[in-house]
Amino acid sequence: MSTPAQSHHRGPGRGVSTLIPQSATDQALAALTGLETVPVHVGLLQAAALLLEEAARTTTDDATSSAMTKTAGMLRSAM
Repeated sequence: MSTPAQSHHRGPGRGVSTLIPQSATDQALAALTGLETVPVHVGLLQAAALLLEEAARTTTDDATSSAMTKTAGMLRSAM
């Protein structure tokens, strides 16, 4: 049964999901573009930077490692 909210005109791959980056790396990079200033406890920044740096050292994907390293650097700059 079809409801009015369901459109029969929408083809495959044309929904909201096509606007959302599919990989975790692409999602993280997209999120970084929308940064805004908010108060954050410095301990949280330190923990996040350490976790990202460790993950960057152990991953075999160069793009993921680069994104993690860049993000960790941004967190350290914010401290």
